[in-house]
Order: sequence, then C-alpha cells, then structure tokens
Amino acid sequence: MTQSQRRSLSINSITSQQPHVDGLQSALLDPAYSETPRLVSETNPMDSNYSSDATAGAANSSVYGVHEAEVEGDSGAHEARGTWKHAAFHVATTIATPAAYAPLPFAVASLGWSLGVSSLVGATLATWYSSLLVASLWKWDGKRHVTYRHLAESIYGYWGFWSIAFFQQVASLGNNIAIQIAAGSSLKAVYKYYHSDGVLSLQHFIVFFGAFELVLSQLPDIHSLRWVNALCTISTIGFAGTTIGVTIYDGKKIDRKSVSYSVPGSSTFKMFKAFNALGVIAFSFGDAMLPEIQSTVREPAKKNVYKGVSAAYTIIVLTYWQLAFCGYWAFGSEVQPYIVASLTTPEWTTVMANLFAVIQISGCFQIYCRPTYAYFEEKLLSSKTKPLFSFQKYFLRLAFTSVYMGVITLVAAAMPFFGDFVSICGAIGFTPLDFVFPALAYLKAGRIPRDPKLRYSMLFLNITIATWFSVVAVLGCIGAGRFIVQDVKTYRFFHDM
Repeated sequence: MTQSQRRSLSINSITSQQPHVDGLQSALLDPAYSETPRLVSETNPMDSNYSSDATAGAANSSVYGVHEAEVEGDSGAHEARGTWKHAAFHVATTIATPAAYAPLPFAVASLGWSLGVSSLVGATLATWYSSLLVASLWKWDGKRHVTYRHLAESIYGYWGFWSIAFFQQVASLGNNIAIQIAAGSSLKAVYKYYHSDGVLSLQHFIVFFGAFELVLSQLPDIHSLRWVNALCTISTIGFAGTTIGVTIYDGKKIDRKSVSYSVPGSSTFKMFKAFNALGVIAFSFGDAMLPEIQSTVREPAKKNVYKGVSAAYTIIVLTYWQLAFCGYWAFGSEVQPYIVASLTTPEWTTVMANLFAVIQISGCFQIYCRPTYAYFEEKLLSSKTKPLFSFQKYFLRLAFTSVYMGVITLVAAAMPFFGDFVSICGAIGFTPLDFVFPALAYLKAGRIPRDPKLRYSMLFLNITIATWFSVVAVLGCIGAGRFIVQDVKTYRFFHDM
C-alpha cells in the first residue's frame, strides 16, 4: 500500500466514525463546519524510526496514561473499553463530590437569594455546555488527544500545552488539598461521635486518608477505577439524600423567625465575600479531566461521552440545586462553609453523611491526581529512556506517588482552611479549564457551523462565557486571597479546626 493510499484510508476511517444525534449535540458532532477537519501530521508505520520508538514504548508500558506515540495519533495503540455508563461514573465522581457541593449553601448565602440562585443555575448550564464542547473536539484534527494539555497543544500550539498544564496542576493540587481537608473533617466527625473525648486531631485523620489514597494511587489508570467510581457515584447520591433530608429536618426544628438571610458585615466585607462565593461556585463544577476520561471510552467516543456527561449532570442538578437551596433556607447566613458542620440532629444521620462523603472523596481524589502522575510518568518512564524492568517501574511509581501524597498531606494538615482553598482553586484552576478554554478552543478549531443563525448565536454565546468567567476568575482569586491572609493571621499552622 502506498503512502497516499494509507493517507486516504486514514481520513476515510476518521470521517466514517462521526455519530449523529439531535439538537445541540448534532451541531457539535456533524455541522457544516466553516473549516473541514484536517490532519496536522501523519506517521508512517513502515518507517524504521517509528518501529524502534514503538518497540521502546511497548517495553516501557504506561502506568497511568498513554504514551506519546498514542498522543501523536496512533489510534490503534490504546484500546478504549469504557462505555457511556463508565464515562458517567467518572464525570459524576469528578464533579459531584461532597467537597464541591457541600460549600454551595455557603456560597448562595454569601450572594443572597437572587444573585446566588442565578449564579448557580448559570454555572450549571455553562459548564454542561462547555463539557459538550470539549467532548466534540475529540479527534477534531484526526488524532487522539488523550490528555487535556495535548488537546490544547493541537489547537494553540506550545503555549496551549503549557498553559493547560499549569491550570490543570493548580486545579489538581488545589482540589486534592481541599478534599483531603474535607475527608479529614468527616473522619474526625465520625470519630468524635463514638469517642467524644478522643485525643486524635484533624491532622491525624488527614494523614490516615493520605495513606489510603497512596494505596489507591498504585492502580494503573482511570479505567481501573471504574468500579471505585461506581461506588463513589452511589455515595454521591447517598450523601446528597442524607444531607438534604437532615437539612430540611433541622430547618423545620429551628425557629424560622431567628433565621436571617441578610449578608452581615461592612460593604467591603460583603464584596469580598461575594467574590469568594463566585470562586466556590466555579470550583463546584470543576472537571479538568474530560479528555483523559474520553480516552478510556470506546467508539463512538463523542456520542458515548455526550450521554455520560448528560447523565452525570442529571445527578448534579438533583443534588447541587436541592442541597444549595435547602441549606440556605434552613440555616440562612449562618450556614457553615462545609454544610455537614451545620447539621445537628439526629446525630446518626450526620455520621452516615460523613461516611458517604469520605467514600466519594476517595474516588475524586484519584481522578485529579492522575495528571500529575502522568507528568512524572512521561519524564521517568518515557519511551525515550531505556526499557525498565517491572520492579523498577513499580518502584518509581511508588516513589513519585509517595512524594505527591506527602506534599498534599503536609499542606492540608498545615493549613486546613477548607473554604479558602475551594475558592482559590476554583478561580485559578477550574475557571480557565472548564469555562474559558472550551469556549475559545471550539472557535479556534473552526468548528462553528455555516448556518448564519446558529453560527452567530454560538459565536456570541462562546465569547460571552469566556469573557464573563474570566472576570469571575479574577474576582474569585481576589476574594479567596483576602480570606486566606486573614485566616493565616487568625489561626496557627496545624490548627485543629
């Protein structure tokens, strides 16, 4: 077969795999694009250099991700086996974590009813739409871009790769610090229920949770977490149902006349608190891993991820909105940054909620640590190095996962300011990844349909989302930074919150 024949076959195989669905997803999947998909580069499998690289890559098999050869378009090198249900489990575990939606009543309380409700509903719709945009860029140029940063590189080049790598690491590290604090708080609450005079502090439970996550970190990839994440999805529903039920129960027992919905403090305090709340809401919809999840899903990958994302967002709407609004209704402006801390009776139900939270958080932590693991893997286990024995690979994996867990655990234990980390992580990390980049990347990739009405509507919508959430990122960062400075002055390091 000649080179031109192979090229023609490759293009035909790509275009023949495009699925067709109705409505908005049809516009994302198969519109009359203003630019046709193009192959940026092609690899000749008969080339001797390619063969030697592939052999080296096979010898140094991937631990956490996919080798560079696969990123460069070798679609046959990695067989994706996940279904849309697996995608839904992964997305729901990534987004709908107790650490994400437990602060939502506090965020709504910081903004007030009108602005809080509109911000939450708007963020839900915007991030669902943005997730569909990212999913639609799968093989947009004929290649499998199996990580977020490689997708960005294919569209924006060198700076796209490193920009997304930076924001993804900020989101990953910030998210895992925040949820490790949340897991430690939940474990401590369960401990105090059974041992009210116990001597163990929050820091002890943060360390215990970190040790457990180190064990889970030895699993090879995201797909190997599918049953863990299925359990986490069930725990998400359990946590939400329990917390919402107890919130309503407690709210009915409270004298409603004593509940205030006004935001206390000076005008300056209210302003910074509102900025901080915007960062919290952005954090609650954090999903910086969609391309990595999509790479584990079988073809048609776009259609399966669309279904998975939509199923996950059904769970998100049923949990986020009810908990946010019920929590604010029940406790008003006095609601705590972590809603479980506001619950009082019956005590056994709060124990259930905390246990559900720890189970769910354990899976979310694993999803978000994978970009960092993949980076170390690329550096230490790349196909350019000489082949390693299995023992050496597992030893290196244990070494860099131990360093990562040590750093995360140390920071979480030293500065257990949950609400502050949530806000700054949402502002700096998740806002660019979940709102700004998808909207602009879709336009840059030339995926806008030719139909004038749909074209200009989508252009206006994407630019509006990118602009507004860029402002949100700046404001959220300002608000979170101010409260972190205040907390550092108020509390000592390793404070038992």
